Amino acid sequence: MTQPKIAFVASPVPTAQTALHALTALHNGVAPAQADVIVALGGDGFMLQTLHSTQELDVPVYGMNRGTVGFLMNEYSADDLGERLNAAVEEVINPLAMTALTVDGQMHDALAINEVSLLRAGPQAAKLRITVDGKLRLPELVCDGALLATPAGSTAYNYSAHGPILPIGSDVLALTAMSAFRPRRWRGALLPKRAVVRFDVIDPAKRPVMADADGESVRDVSSVEIRSEPTIKHRILFDPGHGLEERLIREQFV
Repeated sequence: MTQPKIAFVASPVPTAQTALHALTALHNGVAPAQADVIVALGGDGFMLQTLHSTQELDVPVYGMNRGTVGFLMNEYSADDLGERLNAAVEEVINPLAMTALTVDGQMHDALAINEVSLLRAGPQAAKLRITVDGKLRLPELVCDGALLATPAGSTAYNYSAHGPILPIGSDVLALTAMSAFRPRRWRGALLPKRAVVRFDVIDPAKRPVMADADGESVRDVSSVEIRSEPTIKHRILFDPGHGLEERLIREQFV
């Protein structure tokens, strides 16, 4: 098969940089804008950075794990890269779009491939009001925080907070609370992908809350609105038999 034009990107950690030097010595790399495929070397955090930074290119990204966590990554090998890329299976995921309003009236927009989370930013628990598609669903949630996760992100922060693992293609989002105090042990909710979720912070001066979208944080929020963004499509490549659907199923039997 034809050798694809490859762009190599790597996180700054030594293992990723060593892999970058090894692969660029074997292949003629090109710039991401000229590539047929982007090979990202690092962990899941770097993979998310790569997907965000290249989303305008409509180029698939093939990750190889040279970091700590590699749920979105394939196993690293410097051998047979061209054959692996030609045989790879593509998954397409949509991010969440977050619009956060701060107490001083500033608006902040961000995208999240994994999840949007709200976290208490002071010594007292957060108090949140939750509205779904314009209908009040929970007048008051007292908690350390809450998050809305995509299927791709459901095994990350969401799973650590005891949220459900969502199959890829399920068109469902997970709304999960962290250390819910009232309602006691509230387990969260499963929502359709098309849902628009709004969090209003009750008494933000006394109980400050920050919002985070894949590492992009906004402090002192008064409200946060989240919706899926179907116009943005992230293309991720996996080795056959090791795609997101298989990984999500396997994770539930560990």
